[in-house]
Amino acid sequence: MACRSVAAVMDEQALLGLNPNADARYRQRAMAYFEQLKESQDAWEVCAQALAKGLYSDDHVKFFCFQVLEHQIKYRHGGLSGTQQQLIRETLMKWLQMQLMSGHPEKVFIRNKAAQVLALTFITEYLTLWPKFFFDVLTLVGLNPHGVDIYLRTLMAIDAEVVDRDILHAPEETRRNTLIKDAMREQCIPSLVESWFQILHTYQHTHPELTCQCLEVVGAYVSWIELGLIANERFVNLLLSHMSVDELREEACDCLLEMVNKGMDPVDKTKLVESLCQVLQSAGFFNVDQEDDVDFLAKFSRLVNGMGQSLVLSWTKLVKAGSVKDASDSLDALEAKVALMLRLLVHQDDDISANVVGFCYEYLHVLKQLPELSEHQKSNVEAIMLAVIKKLTYDEEYNFENEGEDEAMFVEYRKQLKMLLDRLAQVSPELLLEAVRRVFTGTMRNWQSATFMEVEVAVRLLYMLGEALPASHGAHFSGDTVKTGALQDMMRTLVTCGVSGYQHTSVSLEFFETVVRYDKFFIVEPQHIPNVLMAFLDHRGLRHNSPKVRSRVAYLFSRFIKTLHKHMTAFIEDILTRIQDLLELAPPENGSVAPLTNDDQLFMFELAGVLIVSGESPVERKQALMRGLLVPLMDAFRLLLAKLPVETDEERQAAVADCLSHAVGFASRTSKAFSNKQTVKQCGCTEVYRDCLHTFLPALSCPVQRGVLRSCVRSFLHRMIICLEEEVLPFIPAASEHMLKDCEAKDLQEFIPLISQITAKFKRQVSPFLQQVFMPLVLAIFEALARPAEDNDQAAALEKQMLRRSYFSFIQTVAGSGMNEVMANQGAENMERVVFTIIQGAVDFPDPVAQKTCFIILAKLVELWGGKDGTVGFTDFIYKHIVPACFLAPLKPTFDLSDAQTVLMLSEAVITLKTIHVKQGAEFVHFLQHDYLPSLHVSPDIAQEMCHVLQQPDVKVLKTYMKAFFQQAKL
Repeated sequence: MACRSVAAVMDEQALLGLNPNADARYRQRAMAYFEQLKESQDAWEVCAQALAKGLYSDDHVKFFCFQVLEHQIKYRHGGLSGTQQQLIRETLMKWLQMQLMSGHPEKVFIRNKAAQVLALTFITEYLTLWPKFFFDVLTLVGLNPHGVDIYLRTLMAIDAEVVDRDILHAPEETRRNTLIKDAMREQCIPSLVESWFQILHTYQHTHPELTCQCLEVVGAYVSWIELGLIANERFVNLLLSHMSVDELREEACDCLLEMVNKGMDPVDKTKLVESLCQVLQSAGFFNVDQEDDVDFLAKFSRLVNGMGQSLVLSWTKLVKAGSVKDASDSLDALEAKVALMLRLLVHQDDDISANVVGFCYEYLHVLKQLPELSEHQKSNVEAIMLAVIKKLTYDEEYNFENEGEDEAMFVEYRKQLKMLLDRLAQVSPELLLEAVRRVFTGTMRNWQSATFMEVEVAVRLLYMLGEALPASHGAHFSGDTVKTGALQDMMRTLVTCGVSGYQHTSVSLEFFETVVRYDKFFIVEPQHIPNVLMAFLDHRGLRHNSPKVRSRVAYLFSRFIKTLHKHMTAFIEDILTRIQDLLELAPPENGSVAPLTNDDQLFMFELAGVLIVSGESPVERKQALMRGLLVPLMDAFRLLLAKLPVETDEERQAAVADCLSHAVGFASRTSKAFSNKQTVKQCGCTEVYRDCLHTFLPALSCPVQRGVLRSCVRSFLHRMIICLEEEVLPFIPAASEHMLKDCEAKDLQEFIPLISQITAKFKRQVSPFLQQVFMPLVLAIFEALARPAEDNDQAAALEKQMLRRSYFSFIQTVAGSGMNEVMANQGAENMERVVFTIIQGAVDFPDPVAQKTCFIILAKLVELWGGKDGTVGFTDFIYKHIVPACFLAPLKPTFDLSDAQTVLMLSEAVITLKTIHVKQGAEFVHFLQHDYLPSLHVSPDIAQEMCHVLQQPDVKVLKTYMKAFFQQAKL
């Protein structure tokens, strides 16, 4: 570090800490020194002096000095004396002058920081103290390359602060920015534009980086300055000459795009785009096929896209305004760009193609609005269709087994092409159908000799028609005979031509996806079902050598069976036999790879269940088949459960527990086959599911791996409550007892929905059980909530919040189930404790979701226990606790009426007040008006007004009034 004259003034030791490699002590000292300089009235001036005189060569010290200056301008400018403000201006100009004379430019990060500080000074002083900012800067800089660099960086920094629409500004900043732009337009923009022209002209051959910087500035400013200053022959010719210079052409493209995107009158916009296109075309830029530079074409395609979208917008505005002639001119101009757009759309580089998808999509949207298409427009539609079909095709390099970033980008690009296909279908469904049919039929005729890319895209197009030509509930094979006939022909070809045997994963997947998308075809032509079933079941589907195909086919087969279950009667037992080995529980110690994952097996068990339940076999046969499906799972479960407690290795333990969990999950999944029309009882399967319960419930008392085991058994119980009806009730008390032992907050949170489900479904049938389990459950919850946790343990805090919500939900279910006795029989002391937790939940915890539930409970308790014939002592409780809760909760500082959940909570609090009025009548009105509201210092007039509104029959009026009351109270 070279220091020449201010060693006594600047803290040299602190400055050492600015070096990134300095130790922590020095860095700390540097931070403290920074704070000291920032906050001092005049100590910061040493930094100004250091910059103005170039006293330090260390880049970190220079950056530090600029930061100190930046702080003064940004936060303390108003408190500086006129002399100090002048010092900042002089410092910046002296530093800038030094750059002109320097043989080497500063590092980029120093130049950027200097530009930021210059921009801040401009924004702060331009309208008042320094109106000649640009005159002074330009006079000093001239065409010196180092100075021009700082000038251009400063302009971009000003753009970021004053113009950039992506940055949110406060209203006063927005007003200030508008004033700055207005003043600049009036005073200096022509001079700036002239300086840009001179920079571009002077440096285009010698300093490409400066020229590119200047083009970026022009692009940024063109959106808000007078367009004629840039869109003139002199400037446009210069920009076009840059389009032929390799280092400049991409930035020149961006600059032209900003001109095209500028908001303006639609007729003027059309003229601007047309004049630009004429010049670009005559200069040979439309010959994109001869252009090798893909980076330039990526920029050029964005420009073409911008021109196309601008013309669409002009046409739309002119049509809306009824300007028929001008709209026609815009449409002609748009049509003239379609050929160029198509050449870019079919370009082999997908990025270039993707850049014009927006233009293409909006052009099709225009065509969709026209009453009739001309022959030329129809040929455009056909050309777009062929382009989309071509670009949908995979590259040979696509890696299907290990998809990386390139593959992910192609998948995204395909989604954009799908949007075009859907829009094509809206413009001309007949043309699309015919084009797809032509490609599909031609490819299927010779699929054995075609490449996988050709076969995949042909099948893919058929698949995509399903969304492009929508049908209600997938009814593609009824209605419009042209469409249904074509789709039926193609589907018939797909399932009979043998393409399902094509040896490529992409074709296999597309085949099965398409079969399932059009599964209703097999209702119309069921004779093809056996062939397709074999494809699902053999080496083409579930036995395919690719795990990816096997996995997807398991899911698709399950969907296929669910749709066509009525047509499966003849094949049920054959299918079950063929998939038997896929229904085996993979043992934990098995090192070999199973043909299907556990998740895939879930679909297999579900489809097996559907086949058994929906078949036309007698009840005895269904019973035997279901037993054949579930007994192996139960046998395996018993063996593994006996093994688990004696297993000492933790990893092995976890593997066994997972295996047990899968067994329960598979059994649970089979029950999804039942419905209201085909119940467990009607199918004679009650006993086998009861056996499952007997087998699985002992897992709840297993001393190890409790989380996994409890979770899977709990899920099974949820399913059995739905399927077995009251047959499940004998199992609930013992299961609950086990689940309440040594449980964590998460266990309780997941157990409560089970009890709530039982309560809501069986109501009075479970009243004795609920009375028995109510307090043990509540006490377990209280204990879990009372457990201490670290202050900063967010996971524990969230867990408690969720448990609290679950607890209140449970109380709500019990209170709302009509079983008054469940809570009433818990003893006065217990009941008081529970009700106080509801009051506490309504007021003390800032969680509007839980608070809303608490007020619903309080309203229900008032309904049950309030009034003259209500529970002794409850009226007193209403006045002492429930009424205050309805007011104290909304008066809390955390109560935010701009939050939707909070508004819902207030609504329930108001309903609670209304319920109290219904039960307590005039006595409540008197209490509110003369006792409670005065205690809150509410004026007698307001109290009387509120009580009057309270007595109106429409609760909506009260809700509106109370919302306004609390809004006013918080002011």
